[in-house]
This record gives sequence, C-alpha cells and structure tokens, in this order.
Amino acid sequence: MPKDTTFDAIVVGSGITGGWAAKELTEKGLKTLVLEAGRPIVPEQDYVEHVPEWEMRFRGMGDRRGQREDQPIQRTCYACDEWSAKFFVSDKQHPYTTAEGKPFRWIRGRQVGGRSIMWGRQSYRWSDLDFEANLRDGIAIDWPIRYADISPWYDYVEDFVGISGEALGLPQLPDSKFLPPMALTCAEKVVRDAVAKYFGDERVLTIGRCAILTQDHRGRAACHYCGPCERGCITRSYFSSLNATLPAAEKTGRMTLRPYSVVHSLVFDARTRRATGVRVIDAQTRAVLEFHSKIVFLCASALESVRILLNSSTLEFPNGLANSSGELGHNLMDHTMAAGANAVIPGNEDRVEFGRRPNGIYMPRFRNVRTKHGQFLRGYGFQGGGSRDGWERGITQVEFGPEFKKALSRPGPWRFEFYGFGECLPDHKNFVELDKEKVDAWGIPVLKIHCAWGQNELALRKDMQITAAEMLAVAGATQINIFDLEDPPGFAIHEMGTARMGRDPKTSVLNAFNQAHDVKNLFITDGAAMVSSSCVNPSLTYMALTARACDYAVQQMKKGEL
Repeated sequence: MPKDTTFDAIVVGSGITGGWAAKELTEKGLKTLVLEAGRPIVPEQDYVEHVPEWEMRFRGMGDRRGQREDQPIQRTCYACDEWSAKFFVSDKQHPYTTAEGKPFRWIRGRQVGGRSIMWGRQSYRWSDLDFEANLRDGIAIDWPIRYADISPWYDYVEDFVGISGEALGLPQLPDSKFLPPMALTCAEKVVRDAVAKYFGDERVLTIGRCAILTQDHRGRAACHYCGPCERGCITRSYFSSLNATLPAAEKTGRMTLRPYSVVHSLVFDARTRRATGVRVIDAQTRAVLEFHSKIVFLCASALESVRILLNSSTLEFPNGLANSSGELGHNLMDHTMAAGANAVIPGNEDRVEFGRRPNGIYMPRFRNVRTKHGQFLRGYGFQGGGSRDGWERGITQVEFGPEFKKALSRPGPWRFEFYGFGECLPDHKNFVELDKEKVDAWGIPVLKIHCAWGQNELALRKDMQITAAEMLAVAGATQINIFDLEDPPGFAIHEMGTARMGRDPKTSVLNAFNQAHDVKNLFITDGAAMVSSSCVNPSLTYMALTARACDYAVQQMKKGEL
C-alpha cells in the first residue's frame, strides 16, 4: 500500500468532535488523516461578518428564489442568510427522506470546520441529574459513566476552548472553568431580579455560558461584539475547530487534512474483527479511494456517522457495521424547543445597548429537580434575552412621513423573550435507516428518518409557555404573548443518540469510552454516542467525551490492545 494512504489514525469529519480528535491524536504522537466531505475554508475570503447589507447583492435578503430551490430545508435556520448560506449544504445534493407524517429538519454544513463555523456556541456541563436520569426513570438504558468520570475532561477542554459565564453553584448545572461573563442588559436585570424575588433560588436567570472569549486566551483575541458569529470570526474569538483545534493539530506536523473526501463506508477485516480503513469518493473527481489506519474515529455527526456504518454492512453485520445489538440508528433524539413567551418590559427608555452581544440569557432547568412534576418527566431550560426594538419594527407598521422616519431613528421599547429547550426521551421507535431507492449526488444511499415528538415532549412545550408567561408577569411585563412554533425534530440541530454508549453489548453500540463493542479499533464520539439528551446544549459534552476517548485509545494502542 502506498505510504501516503496509511496512517496511525483516521478521523472522519472536521467539526466540533473531529477537530478535537485531530488535536488529541496528533499531540499524542499519531500520524492522523482527517477526512472532510466539504471544501476548505479560507477565513480571509469566506468570513464576511463585517460586510454590511448595502454591499450584498440582495441587500441581505438573499436570493430567495435560488435558496427556495436549492436550500428549502437549510434556509429555515435563522443563520442561513445571504452571508452564511454558503456554509450550509445544498438540499438538492444532500437529500434525505422522512417517514410519512413525521417531518424532520436536518440542518448541515459540509466544509472544513463543519457546523462549528455557525454553531450557537452555548456550552454547558451535564450533571448526574442527567447521567442518572434513565436509570432513575426506568427508561432506555443507563449511562455507563457518571459526572465524576467526565468532570476532569470538562476541565481539560474548557481550559483550551475558553468559556465565558457566571458561576452559580447549582447541582443541576455544574459550573465550568469560566472567563469573565458578558453583561446583562437592563431589561434582563429587571426580569432576573423580579424572578429571584418571587421564586427565590428555584429559578435563576443568568447570562449564557458560551464559547466566546471575553478576554484574550491562548493566542485568540477577545470578542469585539460585532454580532453575526454565524458568518465566521476573523479574530477567532469564538471557538470552532477551524479557529482552534485544527490549527493545534496542524502545528504538530502529524495531521493530513483532506477536504472533498466523501466517506462512503468503512473497510472491515472479519478475520481480525478490526476496521482497516475508509472508502472515500473524491467529491471533485468522483474517484473511489481507500485509506488505511490502526484506529478510526467517526466524528461526522450523529446521523452521518450512523449512515456510514449502515453503508458498511458485512456478512456478519448485515444491518450495519458494529450492530450486533440491533440498536444502530435507533433512539434518535433532539431537543424540543421553540415554545415560551415574549413581552414588553416597560421603563429604561433612556438606556440603549452597546455593541451586538453574541449571547443571550440562560435559565437552568427547574422542573423535576427538587420535586417531582405530575405531568411529565425531565425538564427544560430557557434561552432568550432582552433588547430594544430597532428600526426594523417599521417594516410591520402602516405609517409614512417625516414623523414616522424620525420615530424610527430612535430605539423602540425593551422586549424580553423566554425560549424553551426541552429534553427528548430516548425511544427505540425514533430511528434512521437507509433509503434503498434514493442516493445523494455521489451515489451513496441516503437516510430515511423516522422521528416524532412523544407526549412527554409535547407536555414540556405546554409547560414552557405557562412558566415563561408567569415569570414575565411578575416582572411587570405588558403585551405578554405565549407561543409554540411547533417545530419538528431536528431543528434544534442537536441530533443525537443513534449509536449509544452502554455497559451491555446486547443493548448498546459503544462502551464507556466511545469504543465500539464489536469493532475494538472503532470509536464514535459525536452525538451518536449519547444515551439521553438532557435539556442543555450538548457540544461541550461531545468535546469532553472525544478528548477522553482519544486518551483511552492511545493508552490501548501502547498496551498493544489495538
């Protein structure tokens, strides 16, 4: 085999977890190939966070007909606008199908850095309230780890990433190693103080914990509050694999990064029961290539990683590689969201916001923490925030003339919104399979997704509206409006659970170190590994699990176990 196709490790995907795998494996001495299906990114050309509307061809409104035809699903995401649509896939080239009556919005980015370029950057630790939830409620299977197992790895990744936030000392939301927090607006302080006065320490409003620097950190500059992070960040102030982990891996001299590499399947040796390599379709030439390695890390996302394994079926594993349990593709979860309330917060008309803070508020879960709720399991947290209306409010106002223009030159009232993110219970009936009749632009079978909210998720959404409205009421808000946008699964962009961890190979795909039970040199560290979903954003946990799995894999290699 030619020397340039053989490596110590292959990492599939260059996003949040792929970047961490590349960094950890190369820094531990492994010659590592990183395969990315999409194009390379040149920040000086591709990052356009400072380009104003009037310099855009469609003045920031986008080529609506073109997007409607090429990105009908992707454009439903707020971040897929005229500036950043290029970071989202073409739905024509990357189709998928869904079961009848079960819509699913799969939001994707294929480029070096993956979705870490336009992610929301909210970063929270899980607690044992989360890791023990399945065991406590008798649902699905128990996590094979607890908070104590992952806590030092949270420390490790936070020290590199840089997480800004406020320490609260709450058992349901452990504190991170924080950089200074961003400031709340005056409207947010009004709501925070009113909620604290009325509900005591049961409900706590704080600034979001986010992977955005509030001071210079490890060679990266502090955020200057320009605002539209999803368009890229030329100062590298927010964390992404392109901004941080991939450069660290490149610095070792042991990383080979290959874009335009669409992974079709894994190569499996039935005699050794090991994955010996990866089959790749070159996205530009359509040539079929193979790369070989001692270990493989799948970091392509919960759905793409399982798609690769389903496409890697063998005589021994006819329903997908490493699937002796029959759980591969099952237990798909996403956070149920887009329900809550908004309102006007009277007063503070003499105050305005300074800059464009790239962050909002967070209210940690308070349901089923101290006391059991009678109508549903688990809970939800609130994101959102308070800000003043700008000139855009005039778009919906039927007025004209100089007084109208003058009024729009001044900011409008302060508004506040609570926007819920609720836990999704694992359910074997929520699953993905290969669609035998449809392929993508590279001839690879696409996924058919079967996923729908259960009664517990719907009950959470109803409660989100009630509690959000009552908190706004105690804050003296007016024009309180409750809402439920009824978004389908997928739209939180937190898909997880299709190759879950577990102690028993009969009921899980991976062990406690993200290692496949059936294929010992295969590791999956993206969202596929999750056993439950918590209600907090999962990316920080993905990063910690990846760093932990890399450490374990290298130790096993040194022992000759791999």
